[in-house]
This record gives sequence, structure tokens and C-alpha cells, in this order.
Amino acid sequence: MPYEGYSDYFEKKLIISVATTGGHHGKEANPNLPEQPEEIARDLKACEEAGASIAHIHARDGDGNGTKDVARFQAIRDAIDEYCDDIIVNFTTGGGGIWSREERIAPILETEPRPDMATVDLGPINFGQTRTAVNTREQNEEYARAMLDADVKPELELFNPGHIPEMEHLVENDLLEPPYWCTTIFGMQNGTPAHPRNVINFADNLPEESEWQVLALGRHQLPLTTSSIALGGHVRVGMEDNIYYRKGELAESNAQLVRRTARIADEMERPVATPSETREILGL
Repeated sequence: MPYEGYSDYFEKKLIISVATTGGHHGKEANPNLPEQPEEIARDLKACEEAGASIAHIHARDGDGNGTKDVARFQAIRDAIDEYCDDIIVNFTTGGGGIWSREERIAPILETEPRPDMATVDLGPINFGQTRTAVNTREQNEEYARAMLDADVKPELELFNPGHIPEMEHLVENDLLEPPYWCTTIFGMQNGTPAHPRNVINFADNLPEESEWQVLALGRHQLPLTTSSIALGGHVRVGMEDNIYYRKGELAESNAQLVRRTARIADEMERPVATPSETREILGL
């Protein structure tokens, strides 16, 4: 199992991912949430300076609606290359129940340069009353194989421990290369309940050679990402997952959330990884 206690805690660099935008709420929820390419890239520049090394990217159209238009992803990639130094670009393939399998992976395969990483959602997720993102094993094999061929590293999104066998299936069929990059997700509708004990359980059951980060929604973001720091894991923050800095106070920017994480990590004596160090940790 990947979690072995504190044997290398003080030497292990902390990877901070930032999810700036997402595909659900927008400026109506927090006017500081970036939606347009240059706006996202400016925000990411500040996030990189604050300590983030991975940028998780969703695209919006000119009206702020979610889109899988390759040209919009290309515009974001171009803006990131203009504004940022070396931040790792990670495109989402999310959007099940809205876009087809082909539309969801097209930005990963058709932008230039291709992203460094892209997500693979390892199982079903419910949204609201009527929408389910199915994310079948067949689809996950297809995405993992395409990313392997394109030299794009998968970020494996696990919404509950029942998705671990789906990850193991990809490992056993040589569709993933170690180290495996895993996002353990807490507080979603039919995902894992948000509690520190569940972070430990998740980490204990991931396959060997896994590097893992915690994504927790809303008010759970701060306590559960801090739990991950203490356990030797990594963290994802950002306004895709949490629009508040504290109760009743909207986040001023994604960089504000990154700075807090870096400050906590410093107090806990976990050094924060630079983008180049993250590339080395994850074998990019």
C-alpha cells in the first residue's frame, strides 16, 4: 500500500494542484472565478508564483458556459504558455451525461502542444436529480490507451473506494505507467463522505507506486487537504471545488487558496514542489 506513515514525511515535496474554473458554477457564484482564456492564465500565473505546479483546466465559451470546443482549450493553452513559466497543464475529460466520449477527449488529442496530463473518471457519478456521468470500463480503457499513445499522463479521478478496482484493472492491463497519479475525491453527491478517517482508508487501499492528492468540496476543502498534507499526500484547491476562503467570505482569487495551502505546508514542514520537481515526482 502507498501510505507507510511518516518515514519520509519531512523530505517529501508537496504537489499543489489548482482547479481554477470547473464546469458548473460561474461568476454568479463568485465574480472572481475566471472563465475566459486570458483571465484563467493571469490567475494561473499568480497561482504558480504562490506554489501551484499543476493547473486543472476546464473551458468556457464566451458566455461562460462549459464547452468541449477544441479551439477554446487551445486558446487557454496558448494563454497559459504566454503568462506562466512552467506550470503543468492538465485538461479535464469530464462532462459525462452532457458530451459524447469523442467530444470529451478531443481537446487532449487535438491541441498543440498536447497537455501534460488529462483526467480519467473511473466510475459513475450522479449530478442533481437526473444526470449521471456513466464512465464505463470500456471508456476508461479507451481514454487510457489514447493517452498512453499520446504521451499524456492520466490523472485518475476516484470518487469512492469502489473505483480502486477500476484503476487496478488499467494497471493490470498495462494501460498506465507508474507512478500513478490519483485524485481521491470527497464530499460529492454519491462520492466518499468527507471525513479524515476516509482519507486514510482511501490512501491505504491505492495500488503500489501511487501518488495521490485530496480533492474536497466546499467547506471540506481546508480540513481534508490539511489531512492529506499530514499523511504525506498532495492537495488540490481552487474555485472549481470551493468558492469561499472561509465561511461567508468569498475567495478573492485561486491564488489566495494556493497561498494558504503553501503557508500551512510550511508550518507543517512539508516543502512545496516546484513544477520541475513535480515533473520528476510524477515521471512526466
